[in-house]
Amino acid sequence: MTDRTYSAAHWGIYEVERGDRTDQPVLRPLRSDPDPTRIGLDQLAPEVAGLRIARPAVRRGWLEGRNRTGRGDEPFVEVGWDEALDLVAGEIARVRADHGNAAIFAGSYGWASAGRFHHAQSQLHRFYNTIGGYVRSVDSYSLGAGRVLMPHIAADMDTSNASHTSWPVLAEHCTLFVSFGGVPLKNAQVSSSGAGRHRVRDGLHSLARAGVRIVNIGPVGDNFEAGEAVEWVPLRPNTDTAMMLALAHAVLHHPRFDRGFIDSHTVGFDRFVPYLTGQSDGVAKTAEWAEPITGVPAQVTRDLAAAMLANRTMLNVSWALQRAAHGEQPFWALVTLAAMLGQIGLPGGGYGLGYGAMNLMGSAHVKIPGPVFPQGRNPVVDFIPCARMADMLLHPGEPFRYNGGHYRYPDIRLVHWAGGNPFHHHQDLNRLRRAWARPETIVVQEQYWNAAARHADIVLPATIVLERNDIGFATREGYYIAMKQAVPVQGEARDDHAILAGLAERLGTAQAFAEGRGEMDWLRHIYTTNRAAVAAQGIDLPEFDAFWQQGLIDLSSHDEPFDMHAAFRADPQANPLRTPSGKLELFSERIAGFALDDCPGHAVWREPFEWLGAPQARHHPLHLISDQPARRLHSQLDPSPWSRAGKVQGREGVHLNPADAAARGIGEGDVVELFNDRGRCLAGAVLNPAIMPGVARLSTGAWYDPDGDLDRHGNPNVLTLDRGASALSQGCSAHTCLIEARRWEGDVPPVRAFDPPILG
Repeated sequence: MTDRTYSAAHWGIYEVERGDRTDQPVLRPLRSDPDPTRIGLDQLAPEVAGLRIARPAVRRGWLEGRNRTGRGDEPFVEVGWDEALDLVAGEIARVRADHGNAAIFAGSYGWASAGRFHHAQSQLHRFYNTIGGYVRSVDSYSLGAGRVLMPHIAADMDTSNASHTSWPVLAEHCTLFVSFGGVPLKNAQVSSSGAGRHRVRDGLHSLARAGVRIVNIGPVGDNFEAGEAVEWVPLRPNTDTAMMLALAHAVLHHPRFDRGFIDSHTVGFDRFVPYLTGQSDGVAKTAEWAEPITGVPAQVTRDLAAAMLANRTMLNVSWALQRAAHGEQPFWALVTLAAMLGQIGLPGGGYGLGYGAMNLMGSAHVKIPGPVFPQGRNPVVDFIPCARMADMLLHPGEPFRYNGGHYRYPDIRLVHWAGGNPFHHHQDLNRLRRAWARPETIVVQEQYWNAAARHADIVLPATIVLERNDIGFATREGYYIAMKQAVPVQGEARDDHAILAGLAERLGTAQAFAEGRGEMDWLRHIYTTNRAAVAAQGIDLPEFDAFWQQGLIDLSSHDEPFDMHAAFRADPQANPLRTPSGKLELFSERIAGFALDDCPGHAVWREPFEWLGAPQARHHPLHLISDQPARRLHSQLDPSPWSRAGKVQGREGVHLNPADAAARGIGEGDVVELFNDRGRCLAGAVLNPAIMPGVARLSTGAWYDPDGDLDRHGNPNVLTLDRGASALSQGCSAHTCLIEARRWEGDVPPVRAFDPPILG
């Protein structure tokens, strides 16, 4: 006999089974999931549990003299909860009194918990909103450029992500699927707040079975798993926009081109054409013009443009393309090219912005609102684009542009972080360490002794998902999950809500923060509120007690096929887009009015800050791709046996073309030093012919393990560029990065990433 309950994480739903002979539960993937991921099964593994933070801890130098110089290096002193909360509350009160709430940065970032109540950032933001606010961050590292651009020209990214044409419609109607940057299954293992049934593998194979022609354009050939059907067109990194413009030029001059859709559903085409044809700058964006930039033969481009016009064509672009210099441009160019093909809104045609980026895209599940923990209103107006965190800390008071506005970086004295790992997400980690030394106090709520905790002054141990009760729900993933506590709390960890309630009590805002509710009271409240909102859409959910006993609500009976922009295509007047014109904006008067040198009013080709055609490529001739890992989500569960089993000599593997490796005397499994002017890291060599020459791929998420400017564990963000994609978005530009590689000679330093700090 087993007693089964459920839990959820971003990578899937789990059945938690407890046998008769042990108190340790066993995690199994949801049995109805056709393609479950292995990630997450090791959440309770000893290798992971051994890195838990057991008690509140304070960095010795800060405790003894409030010094800022020892972050990341000094021992910690364990203290009791009362002392820890008194210290944190005292620092919050001091900074508010001396500098105001605009000196507190609580724009904490990361995927945090999949549960809708115990979501660390939501809890943190509500807490600070009850005491006068905080400096926040906006957008995301994954989609910074896309999130700013797309509302101007088509639809905001949340709407777009949840509105992609569903996989069965593609299999039935699409005849040509072209993806810039692939459709990587490893990325599609997750959805924000929890994947339900993993659908992308079957979706891709359904295209192949239906005889759809599949073309994968990019520097990597192993990121589109649909069998022998996939054609790989190698393309130099950061040059996708140039190829898209060349395709658009070929379409414009093809006899099949019909601008009927352009005239009825778009604005600004005639402002774009002079640039495309060279009338405005003397450079026609032909296939021959693009060939030396992209490395793609001109005839391949012309033939593909003709095929796009002759087929029901879906164009897709990966999120990776906009995590780069001028990252807005590939998204804008793709929408422009799709509009010129005239198939947007037709079944199986149009465009996608991230098939494969998450499990969400291509879902046929019903779109309904989910349970939400209310955060309140933030009285502080200061903010930063999230990828500009180091700029904020290093350059208080300096101006920056964002989405047409003029702003200044606030002067931050206190950082309070929960539910994320900045030493995973941020670029140029050696620069971040210098910036991280600037605030007077850094407080981190965290479960594990990762780099974020080790670079804090005060560390407050938080519970993991399996140690608390919560509600799981994710947009268009088809389930509500009663996430019942499965194991006792380890050590002295507390829920983020309990931690912040303790601070609120000390600051006199306990009622405003918690409203007198405990954990189960809040779950009942947010579920019941959501149940009423869902009922307004004609879907009846059981009452809370019945849901909690049932454990799982399956909404798949409400599934229906979906075509992105179908209603807009059928009647653009009755179903306008939320753009200034109500149509697709191939030229944006609003963006043009911002008068930005690096982002004009239509899609353009701009040379990246660093690229293989630039002079600096002589010294750093490899373009680094820092993609998502296959065995974890970002840095989550990197200590797990599953993640460690994928490493090479205990380090993240760097994929190199065999010719590049041979030219450097690098063999399979060698420890390799990757370097540029920003830093160095060690990785294990993986020789891979699916990586085009001149390119290296090192996935993100290896826990940061610094030794001076060297990372010993394979974290690519010691190498990546910390510069805004443009003055429009200030998005992350990590995929614009040149490096060199060499075989490591001599003794290899041991990896220390999973060694807890000294506790004094």
